[in-house]
Amino acid sequence: MVRSSVVIVSPVPAGSNNGNAQTARRWARLLGDTHRVRVTQQWPDAGAAGDAVMLALHARRSAAAVQAWAGARGPRGLAVVLTGTDLYQDIATDAQARRSLELAARLVVLQDQAVDALPAAVRAKARVIYQSTPARATLPKTARRLHAVMVGHLREVKSPQTLFEAVRLLAGRADIRITHIGEAGEPHWADLARAAEAANPAYRWLGGLPHARVRSAIQRAHLLVHTSALEGGAHVIMEAVRSGTPVLASGVSGNIGMLGTGYEGYFTHGDAAQLAALLARCRAEQVGPPDDPPRALLPRLRTQCGARAPLFAPEAERDGLLRLIHHLQDTIP
Repeated sequence: MVRSSVVIVSPVPAGSNNGNAQTARRWARLLGDTHRVRVTQQWPDAGAAGDAVMLALHARRSAAAVQAWAGARGPRGLAVVLTGTDLYQDIATDAQARRSLELAARLVVLQDQAVDALPAAVRAKARVIYQSTPARATLPKTARRLHAVMVGHLREVKSPQTLFEAVRLLAGRADIRITHIGEAGEPHWADLARAAEAANPAYRWLGGLPHARVRSAIQRAHLLVHTSALEGGAHVIMEAVRSGTPVLASGVSGNIGMLGTGYEGYFTHGDAAQLAALLARCRAEQVGPPDDPPRALLPRLRTQCGARAPLFAPEAERDGLLRLIHHLQDTIP
């Protein structure tokens, strides 16, 4: 493979801890052995003349960089990486986001249901590259209680209200502990989290934590809860799967694309009663397994997540990126 100079355009500051920033840092590491890679928020910049390939994260927020590249060079070497808000929100309403899809030589989506969300005219340009994380050891879990963890900043798209309502439905269940990690995007979310704590002492909101502590919390939990309204491909799901921690997730396209169409741990988005019932079922089986052990939900979810884990291995993501760069090199005369 020809060594290329690759620029990754990430619309957030380099030190941020959101999905785009994590993806940019990880891709720079994965490609660094074979290509010259740099990360920037805006393009063109001082290093633009040496760039041969652009990977632009976010069709709408990186639209200016995409248009500048296309205006100078056409689609040659240009890939646009689509987020959840791109796929399930912006491309339906934002002309610049749609224009980014048209200008790119390749489109990258992060889970296998995402291609269907694209306009039919551009689907042939799409490639699925699952994000990755190193595997973590599956840690022993206590039998004294069921411990679920939810990870995600408190904002509308993550649907934290669903968790708050489930917490209230489980009030009085000291045997079902729920830990919630994530910063409050607006003050009213913090107020709602504190009210949920008051309603059910088995629920704790910890606010934002360093990534290492988040990974450790996921390892130690019996379950990850993921209530989002939309996702492009949630980091936290792959982190749970690669830690041997099964997931209860809203049955939205982005989560199904990560966990598979046959996965049994979905609940209807916004249905707090269904989520609470799943948690209660897992706890009941933990205390006294059903007469027919194969019917036990938690072990089945663990097995199903284990089958998906290789999709999220770093070597699989690196191979996908190298194939992408190879295709983009083919578009360069």
